[in-house]
Amino acid sequence: MPDGDPTIILTLIHAVLVLMCGMHVLLRRHRQPESRMAWLVVLAAVPYLGVLAYLLLGTTNIGRTRVARLKDVAGLLPSPDAAPGSAASIYRFDHHNACDALFRVAQSISGYAPVEGNQARLMADSYAMITSLVNDIDGAKETVHLLFYIWLADHNGTRVAEALERAARRGVICRAMVDDIGSRAFVKSQLWTRLGAAGVELRRALPVGNPLIRMVNGRIDLRNHRKIVVIDNAITYCGSQNCADPAFLPKAKFAPWVDAVMRFEGPIVRQNQHLFATDWMGNGGDDIGEMLKRPLPAVEPGFAAQVVATGPTYRNAAMPEMFEALMYAAQRELFVTTPYYVPTPGVQEALCAAAHRGVNCTIIFPARNDDFAVGGTSRSHYETLLDAGVRIFEYGKGLLHTKSLTLDGEIMLIGSANMDRRSFDLNFENNILLHDPATTMAMRERQQSYLVDSREITANDVAGWGVGRRLWNNALAIVGPVL
Repeated sequence: MPDGDPTIILTLIHAVLVLMCGMHVLLRRHRQPESRMAWLVVLAAVPYLGVLAYLLLGTTNIGRTRVARLKDVAGLLPSPDAAPGSAASIYRFDHHNACDALFRVAQSISGYAPVEGNQARLMADSYAMITSLVNDIDGAKETVHLLFYIWLADHNGTRVAEALERAARRGVICRAMVDDIGSRAFVKSQLWTRLGAAGVELRRALPVGNPLIRMVNGRIDLRNHRKIVVIDNAITYCGSQNCADPAFLPKAKFAPWVDAVMRFEGPIVRQNQHLFATDWMGNGGDDIGEMLKRPLPAVEPGFAAQVVATGPTYRNAAMPEMFEALMYAAQRELFVTTPYYVPTPGVQEALCAAAHRGVNCTIIFPARNDDFAVGGTSRSHYETLLDAGVRIFEYGKGLLHTKSLTLDGEIMLIGSANMDRRSFDLNFENNILLHDPATTMAMRERQQSYLVDSREITANDVAGWGVGRRLWNNALAIVGPVL
């Protein structure tokens, strides 16, 4: 071929790009071996697209400016455990309580100490949660703070928006924030405009802006997946539900979305307020740190709990570490519900280890997953889980979206985090860990109710899968770390 042949030049350019990306994969800190291998497979299998995919999605960088802003906010905000009266609520470690080690793990992740004196009520269903939220907003006297990954202008989304309008017009300070991608349709809707006109202060979390510039400054698909509600510094909600109908119109064929949410009162509220303030101020909102300095009410009898917040700016592998700690702590029973299961080897091994040592382990997935790649990857792990003695069920009456874990009838985790790589590495998540038999039992009974509409998957079922299905599931699992 003559000198300067464009084919040779393009091939050389591409070879250099693949080599550079491959070197970056191998040299990048805190990347797990299976993640490195997955990216190398992608680069080798689909060279041109692989390079582009790695340039767009191969890091967890949210941009230097945003990191600096979040650090500045962290330095400005007072600790929720430093408010007058908070000392009375701080949990006393006694080294004999089954939850002590778990609370220490959680505190090492996001800095929130476990606090006592909390009460909680599990919402009956998604509509009951919205009704309760609207009632609390209508009863608000000072502030309403909302953060949702997805907010839709449907029936439930409109009810909440109208309650915010009423609150703002009677003088309550209302702040609402949504993820810029998860709620992209909502921020373009008339309802969003109406909220601003009514006096609601609005922000978008992780705004994309110009996609080309955004890609240079940081990965574009890092998202704020949190669901946080704080009202009057006295009430908070935590769970899996977005501000939308169970019908979830963008993906109606998988509906209804089945969620679980708890309404909390007590010192735990102040921790969720602190987390909201971090996100609000970190995304350009006004300084609301003064709210964290207000005296806490007298501590009432109640259980110990703490907020567990994770994300790309927190300790690497924090969320899988929390899940693993819970699984290794199980002595009698471990019950998990998650819509998306793309585990790290550590999470998979911890779940199998619990079953191997005789713990009664049950996990429920959706029968029909809205993400086909995640659904296939999840099923690639079934055989190993079943061999260990884990009971697997698939929920067939909609998409089971609840993210919950109950442990020995005493300890539970509820929140926004899935057991997948997005929640582990890419999303900002919020959860609450608590120790209370009564509250845990309420969640455990909800988990049990899911079994009524679920089908147990047996070893014979998996053995009956055809070669094509196995190839598909296992091929997806190879690239699972980049899903």
